[in-house]
Amino acid sequence: MTAPARHTPLFRALLENIKFAHTIFALPFALIGMFLAAAAADPHHPIPPAGVIGLILVCMVTARSSAMTANRIMDLRLDARNPRTCNRPMVTGQVSRRAAWLFLACNAALFLAACLTFLAVYGNPWPLVLAAVAMVVLCGYPLAKHFTILSHFWLGLSLGLAPVGAWVATDPASFDLPAIVLMLAVTAWTAGFDILYACQDLEVDRREGLHAIPARLGVKPALLISRGCHVVTAGLLVALGLLCPALGWIYGVGAGVAVLLLGYEQSLVRPDDLSRINVAFFTVNGLISVILALFVIVDVFV
Repeated sequence: MTAPARHTPLFRALLENIKFAHTIFALPFALIGMFLAAAAADPHHPIPPAGVIGLILVCMVTARSSAMTANRIMDLRLDARNPRTCNRPMVTGQVSRRAAWLFLACNAALFLAACLTFLAVYGNPWPLVLAAVAMVVLCGYPLAKHFTILSHFWLGLSLGLAPVGAWVATDPASFDLPAIVLMLAVTAWTAGFDILYACQDLEVDRREGLHAIPARLGVKPALLISRGCHVVTAGLLVALGLLCPALGWIYGVGAGVAVLLLGYEQSLVRPDDLSRINVAFFTVNGLISVILALFVIVDVFV
């Protein structure tokens, strides 16, 4: 086991423990849901109140931080036995269990406080009503891989809830089929890249008895399923453009770029060459989420 890096500030270690930078995967989709809801409510002024924007950002960051901390706590022993994860801050001792639990409690409290503020300030009860459901889904993912091969889709749903939550927080009255299509697109996209990422842990997952698709079916079938997920994602992105009145050709260009990036992501990983998984996972998926959000926001305002 690696010796604790005592010089690392605790808060920085806590952020590293949850890979805070990976918030980039879900946050842009929350912004997409927020701006599409605002456009549905008032096409001539698709800008939510500043307070709503701030509360959505707080909810996104704290919900994800809670979920990832819960994941690290529950997976601590697994992480210690996995060469890929054995240097994570909780394994090395940079972050203690007590500090992780406190961080989790603080983030969960801030999340609930933000949901309550939607009701108190804006008269919108839905964030508070759905808060418990969201936290169960988000924090339940680490358990899912112990009993179902569909754990990748559970993770997908966890990210898919981001645009849905932002939509109902902005304007619940406009929640309709486009919001569901957006959720399904994010779910399929996330499941697809999570299956790719799980290929590098195939032997460890088999040894630990985890129900990841690569561990159960092998790398080649897993890659086929991942590619199928991203084909579904592409179709749902097209459907979103057709169903949502606020979106036009600008979104179409952004969606086209995202689909091309999905194809590029899949081309980076082959059954006999998993060396570029990190490029596919981190770089390409970050680009996809940011590009889609930028094109949606520009289209809504244009």
